[in-house]
Amino acid sequence: MSTKFAPLKNDTFLRALLRQPTEYTPVWLMRQAGRYLPEYRATRARAGSFLGLAKNPDYATEVTLQPLDRFPLDAAILFSDILTVPDAMGLGLYFADGEGPKFERPLRDEAAVMALQVPDLGDLQYVYDAVTQIRTELNGRVPLIGFSGSPWTLACYMVEGGGSDDFRRVKSMLYDRPDLMHRILSINATAVAGYLNAQIAAGAQAVMIFDSWGGALADGAYQQFSLDYMRQVVAQLNLDQDGVRIPCIVFTKGGGLWLDQIADIGADAVGLDWTVNLGRARALVGDKVALQGNLDPVALFAKPEQIHAEVARTLASYGAPSMGHGHVFNLGHGISQFTQPDAVAVMVEAVHSLSRSTI
Repeated sequence: MSTKFAPLKNDTFLRALLRQPTEYTPVWLMRQAGRYLPEYRATRARAGSFLGLAKNPDYATEVTLQPLDRFPLDAAILFSDILTVPDAMGLGLYFADGEGPKFERPLRDEAAVMALQVPDLGDLQYVYDAVTQIRTELNGRVPLIGFSGSPWTLACYMVEGGGSDDFRRVKSMLYDRPDLMHRILSINATAVAGYLNAQIAAGAQAVMIFDSWGGALADGAYQQFSLDYMRQVVAQLNLDQDGVRIPCIVFTKGGGLWLDQIADIGADAVGLDWTVNLGRARALVGDKVALQGNLDPVALFAKPEQIHAEVARTLASYGAPSMGHGHVFNLGHGISQFTQPDAVAVMVEAVHSLSRSTI
């Protein structure tokens, strides 16, 4: 990999994930390529649909690079969707206007679950092609993050057939037929690990597992049906490439109660939502993992001086960096489509300038 792509010019993000010294706190945003950017909306209009955008490596590369051309971010993240894996399983992914992703053939009975198989990951070649193209066009500017949904989060969509407010169908299966739920999750874990390994082989320099709906589970159920399967995924990842560590980040939205357990599954970093106190999180995990987060995304709707103050508060909450610890600044969840780009510029500048004054 080292000879295939240009040398990395800014490795601050990777160093922070590996708990090595940095000159400042690196920053990137979940959903940083998205609808809040007018250039993204223009590209999506040309693509004709979200899937037309995500499944075309040229378009995916274009929108991945857009926020980096606008803001001095420290990492790029592949533009794709977490539902590419179940789409490759033949569940019929589509996007309804104003309703988000849906599946034509959700897993609603035993026959459907028993028919489920690990997909041919070659069917996701368009994703790997995008990874390689993005990495090439970055030309070493910043690292590229690959990602996947967690086995549990994918299962939520696969059983519910789309987004859900109460997760009634998937949690009913969990309680009534745990055998079926474990089958889905086992297949998903194998698929996710293979999918992330293919992204690493294609050029991803870090990977992230998004457990968006882990926080919907009860204590006990979370460990059994989400955390254990993320542990299986991490254990199968090829995180050593030619002697270079590919850091892995895990993020459970609503997972602050289980932070110490999440830190033990073998990942390099744990993402935190905005409900978690960074200082207490750092004290709890010690030098096991780096931390990522965790500004409330809605803080970006405030006035510039207040955004600056909230960045300062977040950095102060983490505290002064030290050897064996690492912090990547991010939002506590994805950026809102209604955010003004100027607010992001204020935040990124504040992170860089304030952290430089304390490191």
